[in-house]
Amino acid sequence: MDIKIKSRIWIEADSRVLLGEGRVRLIKAIISTGSLSKAAASVRMSYKKAWMLIDSINKSSEKPVVVTTTGGKGGGGTQVTAYGKELIKAFDNIKKDCWTHLDGQAHKIEKL
Repeated sequence: MDIKIKSRIWIEADSRVLLGEGRVRLIKAIISTGSLSKAAASVRMSYKKAWMLIDSINKSSEKPVVVTTTGGKGGGGTQVTAYGKELIKAFDNIKKDCWTHLDGQAHKIEKL
């Protein structure tokens, strides 16, 4: 029998969700598109929900994760800060390490 242990991972700061799968997916989409509205569309999320998540992330974080610029001659945009990119890397590494650990624990069920 092929046993897999499944789990969802999120990071909290002061009892508020900082990062989770959906938030990380949205931030990665912002990196790819440079736009909150395009990122929201690419992850099939309303703009309002995406904006609320980004606002929540920034309020839960010690430093800004995402910054926006308003329109003008060149138009506005949304960028992920260097700190935000490091957070995403850390989240991905934690997730990878967690999955590796959980995969190693499957033998406890397989032995039964």
